[in-house]
Amino acid sequence: MCIIFFKFDPRPVSKNAYRLILAANRDEFYHRPARAADFWGNNNEVLSGLDMEEGKEGGTWLGVSTRGKLAALTNYLQPRLNHDARGRGELVAQFLTSDMDSLSYLKKVSAEGHLYNGFNLIAADLSTEKGDVVCYYGNRGEREPVILVPGTYGLSNALLETPWRKLCFGKQLFLEAVERGRELPRDALVAQLLDVLSNDEAQLPDPAIEAQGREYVRPILSKYAAVCVRCPDYGTRRARDLHGAQHAGLGPHPLGDHYP
Repeated sequence: MCIIFFKFDPRPVSKNAYRLILAANRDEFYHRPARAADFWGNNNEVLSGLDMEEGKEGGTWLGVSTRGKLAALTNYLQPRLNHDARGRGELVAQFLTSDMDSLSYLKKVSAEGHLYNGFNLIAADLSTEKGDVVCYYGNRGEREPVILVPGTYGLSNALLETPWRKLCFGKQLFLEAVERGRELPRDALVAQLLDVLSNDEAQLPDPAIEAQGREYVRPILSKYAAVCVRCPDYGTRRARDLHGAQHAGLGPHPLGDHYP
């Protein structure tokens, strides 16, 4: 279970406004090894966390590059996984290191979507001659990726904007934080976004998440149905990366570092 909220406006009316604000929680087993967000070894171009689980080393769930690329991934909640499927984290890493634009890349991914368990992928080209372009593809939804219009979006472990109660609740908190942050310095806005990502109030009942997860999620639905998931061996490990984009040279895109 993961969750992402983002707002983008390629041409904000105020010169001090952010073109992109993104806040995300990564939910994973606590024992699964991973590296914290940093530039990749000798590669000073890509900034992300890295999965270090055996057989899936080098995959990631959220990253940016100094060339203006951004990608973010969530898994699609499904009762049974194909354990022979390819690792979904490679989808983010490959985009960040490729020369393909976001839409072309997602079209390529859509042709290979059957090779993976369920996923959602956001891919963006920022600061291009065409302006900011943000695209989406989910391999449990439409066959073709889409270019998103400017606005505010929420994504969890169903298709983009699927109205799970925790997604609607968190998106409203996110919008309120962004609105309050209009006149605040960057660090204050980041703090407010981290408060949103730390909210562990279960949003129940939620027939939609229960129906999609079936027996997989019912035993601990009260934990999964919150923005911040807290279970004994699984849950929100990081709410990342609300400030890495600054260091990647993308200008005012608060992306953070949080350990709930």
